[in-house]
Amino acid sequence: MVEQEQAAFVLHSRPYRENQQIVELLTQHNGKVAAITYVSHSTKSSKKSLLQPFLPISVVLSGASSLQKLTRVEALAKSYLLEKERLYSAFYINELLVRLLPEHQESPALFTLYQESLLALTNEQTVELVLRAFEIQLLEELGQTIDFSLLEALSTEYIHYVPDTGFQLSNDTNKHLPRYNWLDMQAIASGELSSSAVRQSYKKLMRQIINHLLGGQPLNSRKLFS
Repeated sequence: MVEQEQAAFVLHSRPYRENQQIVELLTQHNGKVAAITYVSHSTKSSKKSLLQPFLPISVVLSGASSLQKLTRVEALAKSYLLEKERLYSAFYINELLVRLLPEHQESPALFTLYQESLLALTNEQTVELVLRAFEIQLLEELGQTIDFSLLEALSTEYIHYVPDTGFQLSNDTNKHLPRYNWLDMQAIASGELSSSAVRQSYKKLMRQIINHLLGGQPLNSRKLFS
């Protein structure tokens, strides 16, 4: 990777060796990147205070391996102020990126959406709509676009969604999967999300697909909501 200064956000960090951390970053130009950095244990450490989630930072990365070296970090703006459900939602977005987004997959659009999502959460926009918008874009980045055009060929009250295949009529092979109201799915496809029933169906659909991508492994951030 050629050294370049770029905007970034910390998604997650963990201790590595003495006075070292591995920091997972969402970067403007290189997607998700894991980087190693030296951090003083002192509470007055300026670098430690900068490597916090939801703080816009500028970073310089170097190294030829998959584990980069964080050579410089500076704050670009104040941290997004998030509390309670909105903070938990932001942690949920971070965990989705950590768990699902491949490293070094360039996606300036996803980086922009991440910033817009944090801003929307601070601006009192409806949390569930912010999350659904982010989830659907992330699925597209992962090649998991939902083909709602399949609904036109299905004329029944309830249908199933089969991961990696799409919407189907109920049969013996998919009847164990969640079922969805056909009208709710049509409303989602049209962006008509004013109904609480439609929003609940949308949440259930996203959860089914994301759980499939996670291989059934739970998300720690979901526990915060309870």
